[in-house]
Parts: sequence; C-alpha cells; structure tokens
Amino acid sequence: MRVKGGTVTRRRHKKVLKANKGYRMTKSKLYKVAHEAYLHAGQYSYNDRKKRLNDFRRIWISRINAAAREHGTTYSKFYHNLREKDVKLNRHVLAELAVIYPETFSQLVEFANS
Repeated sequence: MRVKGGTVTRRRHKKVLKANKGYRMTKSKLYKVAHEAYLHAGQYSYNDRKKRLNDFRRIWISRINAAAREHGTTYSKFYHNLREKDVKLNRHVLAELAVIYPETFSQLVEFANS
C-alpha cells in the first residue's frame, strides 16, 4: 500500500505561500519560486538582526558625541577618560543619560574630565 502525502504537501505549500503574501510576481504565487524567496527572506532577516545592533551602536555614539561636545569635549576623549576612571557604563546607558537626564550626563562629564 503506497503512502499519499497530499494533505501534508498542501499544508506545507500553503504555509510558504501565506508567508509570501505581498511579494512581487511569481514569488507569491508559484511554490518553487516562493520557497526560494522564503528561504532567502529568512536569511536576510537573520543577518539584518545582527546589523541592527551595529546601527544602534552608531546612533548611541553620535548621541554621546553631540552631548559631549556641548560640554566642551569629544566622544573619544570623554569615553577614554571614563575608561581610565574605571566607569563601567556601556554606550546605550550613556546615550540614554545624554538624552533623558542631561544634568546627570554633565556631572559624568565633569567627573571624567577631573
């Protein structure tokens, strides 16, 4: 007796085609092409999740630099002084301080420069 996989195959195909709604041309209609696009989309999303961290780091550095320049120093000098004083604050926290709590950030700049 042979095994027929019609329902399983149909479900698998429908899952891929549903995920590809909104893709252009045959990428949303034909399974073979859609499956390729589906696999590539997964890889792109994985890679871009990693790239997003670099983008955030770039944003944080520019915010810290802007705030540091308001206090008469640069990002590199400020960050170097913090490391020498053994202050363990990452760039995310420093950027948040610079934007949300500027008074605290100014105290931190004074501490780093002293």
